[in-house]
Amino acid sequence: MTTVFSRIIDGELPARFVWQDSQATAFLSIAPLTPGHTLVVPRREVDQWTQADGELLAHCMKVAQAVGQGVQRAWRAPRAGLLIAGFEVPHLHIHVAPMWGMGDLNFADAKPEEDMSALDEAADKLRTALRDLGFEHAVPPRS
Repeated sequence: MTTVFSRIIDGELPARFVWQDSQATAFLSIAPLTPGHTLVVPRREVDQWTQADGELLAHCMKVAQAVGQGVQRAWRAPRAGLLIAGFEVPHLHIHVAPMWGMGDLNFADAKPEEDMSALDEAADKLRTALRDLGFEHAVPPRS
């Protein structure tokens, strides 16, 4: 069965993409923990990170590292948090978010963003930071 993330990647559902390459994508979470909370998702459906082949997992982690550098820069955060939980959608995804403290990774505080313009602004901000860091080859135009 096709996952919601595959439907997003295929353009069937809207998303604010900040990274696209042949193996992975990254788009903003619609229920952000902090502004800039991004999901790094492989194009190929893999349920859990423990089931991904090493090459795909390594690539996703490289993308997550780049996104982490971007969120730190864009929001002037002291840290970029990274978490792989995998309960919400049966498709490997890596959460990357700017962090100011451990409480920023509390999913109980995640709330669906009602202001879509806030997501648009966050995506633009992150795309700019990623380009400034030299990742323009993977940064898509505003969608």
